[in-house]
Amino acid sequence: MQRDMNDTETVKAQRHIHWDRIRSAAAAVVFCIIWFFPVYWMVITAFKPRNEVMTATPVFIPTHWSLQNFRTAIFQTQFLINLMNSVIVTFVSIIVSVLLAFLACAALTLYRFKGRRSIMVTILAIQMLPGTALLIPQFIVFNQFGLLNNYAGLILAYIAAVLPFSIWNMRGFFLAIPVEIFESARVEGASEWQILRMITFPLIAPGIISTSVFAFIAAWNDYLTAFTFMKDQSKYTLPVWLASFSTPTGTDFGGQMAASVLFSLPVVIFFMIIQGNMVKGITEGAIK
Repeated sequence: MQRDMNDTETVKAQRHIHWDRIRSAAAAVVFCIIWFFPVYWMVITAFKPRNEVMTATPVFIPTHWSLQNFRTAIFQTQFLINLMNSVIVTFVSIIVSVLLAFLACAALTLYRFKGRRSIMVTILAIQMLPGTALLIPQFIVFNQFGLLNNYAGLILAYIAAVLPFSIWNMRGFFLAIPVEIFESARVEGASEWQILRMITFPLIAPGIISTSVFAFIAAWNDYLTAFTFMKDQSKYTLPVWLASFSTPTGTDFGGQMAASVLFSLPVVIFFMIIQGNMVKGITEGAIK
């Protein structure tokens, strides 16, 4: 009798777990649909002809697939020029900010000196300041030094924006490295630069990659700073170019959606590359 009761309770528990899994799976499916729908709508709108884009009744599957919106976005605008501007500014900002964050973290975690804690607190305080609050002071300073309307000024602005977070993000990876590794390397006669290049860099490769991802997102998606600092339209970046489809006379929704797809493709490609390198970096760090 007792055994039958235990079997019944086990069956009820299994059914309860089964229904919990079904509810969890259903919630995950609903969440994915809600998350994916804007992306789906952007892509299909980019391929719709104009009469289906502007119709009052939503068209979820285009009856006629057209590339006219992409032709408009690429050949009737300064897409290629603005793409080149974004690539130059973004990747230079990533390289410089990650390099500076790497050296700053190495100094702040591997070495003991007076004022180290104060520097970290100052970096944290700067990170907490909103970017829009610093935009006007930056504009005034950059204008005095002649850094407006050129790549150097925009790159410096992006580096200043992402560097505090990059230092704090990468600092955790430095703190996770056992101190004995560096002591053993010094005993073996390795110089400080050799330790940084041959030991520290492979071990914190995942941190460098995650930091570069943040720097990429911040620089690639920025609109306000680029629009404020750049006066010449030929030096606009892609976010500013994307906003050019909305004019006082109306908005070209088809062209804007095609431009959004083109704007998103480099991000997808970048993350596909980063994903493979992240796994490789973790493996190399573990081996080292």
